[in-house]
Amino acid sequence: MRTTIAALLAFAAGVLLMLLLPGRTTRSTAIDSLPAAAGTVLPQPAGGIAMSTGDATGSDDGWRDWPAKAPTPEQVVYDQSDLMQRALADLGPRKPGTPNLYLIAFAGDGSEGVFRNEAEYAAQLFTRRFGPSTHALVLENNPATLETHPLADWSNLEYALDGLARVMKPDDILMLYFTSHGSEDHQLLVDMDPLPLDQISATDLPGILAEHKFKWKVVVVNACYSGGFIPPLRNPDTLVLTAARADRSSFGCGSESDITYFGHAWLVDAMNRTDNFVTAFQQARSQIARWETQDKLTPSDPQIYAGKNIAAELARWRKGIKPGPAVPFAPQAPARQP
Repeated sequence: MRTTIAALLAFAAGVLLMLLLPGRTTRSTAIDSLPAAAGTVLPQPAGGIAMSTGDATGSDDGWRDWPAKAPTPEQVVYDQSDLMQRALADLGPRKPGTPNLYLIAFAGDGSEGVFRNEAEYAAQLFTRRFGPSTHALVLENNPATLETHPLADWSNLEYALDGLARVMKPDDILMLYFTSHGSEDHQLLVDMDPLPLDQISATDLPGILAEHKFKWKVVVVNACYSGGFIPPLRNPDTLVLTAARADRSSFGCGSESDITYFGHAWLVDAMNRTDNFVTAFQQARSQIARWETQDKLTPSDPQIYAGKNIAAELARWRKGIKPGPAVPFAPQAPARQP
């Protein structure tokens, strides 16, 4: 396992030095700026704005924006192993006799609360509505949760997958829900300024998953240009849903939004009416198209790929659940800045 305590300690010891060194090599090229869409709180959609990610090498702005009462960046990195162990321990026991679904919700951009809202709501929705055969773990970058949730980064994603691999059975389903900004070259923004976090691209994700023997997978990528994640993830045992096609922006992020268009349409509206992911996607795509037409936006055109075997396995999971009532969405209060 890549993410050991020793590695975390070594990284913690060197993180401040790394922040001062230009030209750090990452697994994927850092995203300098991303076109993203901002809006008012749904259901009133709004248009898009340009979004800058800030300086991933630790600029003065990054340090100035760090919450005054939060642990230092070095302490945050040092604490990741404990936070991950707690998150895995909180998954609860596996329900025997039926496929279980294990969700990792990943909120990549720490500069906007919309992604935290969506990741935490996804975890609440799936575990509360679909019962004890559904388990959820949240990785998120947000100033308000540095002491309570593990960071959404490459290392913790692998740590979480390693942990799930030890408890999941061959007929269980892994679900990944990514929510962040996305770039035209199909990278997800992974940012908790001033920590120098690596980005995750469409070509990185299959390699991460290939290190673990998960047969059944559902991957949801809610970001601009997220359709570019489909070709590398094509597999007979995988379902992939994206908020946009490979050359289009998606909408509903920004500091004034509580949840993205796709998160609102697929999670809050559709998945509270059905337990079928594909049916929910079809409903969400139609609803998003209506919002975009109303606001005269270029259609995001959400995409779906369903491997030939995954539908039958998801049907087996649905047979083992009894959906509960709809789970209301309530945004979290923003973090207080210094």
